[in-house]
Amino acid sequence: MPPLVVAHLGPRGTNTETVALVYGEQYQGRTGQEVKFLPCPSIGKTLEAAAQGLVDVAIVPVENSTEGGIAITLDGLWAAENLKIQQELVLPITHVLLSRGKLLVDLTRVVSHPQALGQCQKWLSAHLPQVSLVPANSTTEAIQIIGDDPTAAAIASPRAATLFDLPVLHTDIQDYPDNCTRFWAIGAEGHLTGSHTTLAFSVPRNVPGALVTPLQLLAQRKINLSRIESRPTKRSLGEYVFFMDLEASQTEPRLQEALERLKQYTEVLKIFGSYPTKVLQLADLQHFHPPGWPSPL
Repeated sequence: MPPLVVAHLGPRGTNTETVALVYGEQYQGRTGQEVKFLPCPSIGKTLEAAAQGLVDVAIVPVENSTEGGIAITLDGLWAAENLKIQQELVLPITHVLLSRGKLLVDLTRVVSHPQALGQCQKWLSAHLPQVSLVPANSTTEAIQIIGDDPTAAAIASPRAATLFDLPVLHTDIQDYPDNCTRFWAIGAEGHLTGSHTTLAFSVPRNVPGALVTPLQLLAQRKINLSRIESRPTKRSLGEYVFFMDLEASQTEPRLQEALERLKQYTEVLKIFGSYPTKVLQLADLQHFHPPGWPSPL
C-alpha cells in the first residue's frame, strides 16, 4: 500500500506542520498505513496540491480565535471543484519571540506570518512600538528571513525555536491566553457522517432578505449554525459567498431536507462534507512539544 501523503504549510516548525504530524500519527495508528509529509510554501499551494491530486490530504488553518477566518483557505475551497473536509483539529497556539539580539530596544523589525503578527499586536504595541512589522508566508519562513541579524526578531512556535536553535527573548506573547486555531484536513474524498457539516453558497440576487430564507430553513429544523462568514465572489462589488458550519450530519433527515430546500434559494450551493472535530490535548502533542517547555494548554 502506498503511503498517505499529507501537505502542510512549511518549512518545518509551523503550527500547521504540528497539526499535520498529529494527524499523520493518529491516521497511521488507526490504519497501519505509512504517512509522508509535503511542506508547501503557502496555504494556497497546500490546497492546490490536494486539488491537483499531488497529495492525499492538505492540512490548512481555517479560523483563529483572535484574528478570525483565514480568507485564503475559504477562497481556495470555494474555487476548487473536488475538495472535501475530512476532519477538524483545534490547536492551542503559543507564540514566542526569537532573535539573536539580546535586548528588545535593539530590535528594528519583527517578521512573521500575518496571522501571528495579528495575534500578538497588543504585545507588540506595548513592548516593541519602535519596530517595523514584516509579513512572511509562514512563521518558520520568518526565521529564515531574519537569519543571524541581531536587530531582527521572528514570531514563531516554541517547537520552531528548538528546531532552529534560535534564542527565545520572550514567551507567551499572544494577546489572549485561550488563543486557538481551527485546522481542516481536506482531500478529494468526503464523508456523510460527523458532528459538523460545512457548506457555502451564493445567492441569485443581492436583494433584501436574500440570506434570511436560507437561515430560516435551518432554524425551523433546529439546526444550530455554529459559524457564518462571507467572502466576496470576486465578480462584482457587493456580491458574496456565505460559508456556514452546521452542527448536524448529512445523514440526518432534517439536514437532508434543509439542503434540498436550499437549492431553491441559492445560485451555487457547495457541500464540503460532514466531519468530526477534535480539540488537541497535551497527550496528542507530547511527541512534538519541545522538552522543558510548559504545556501549551
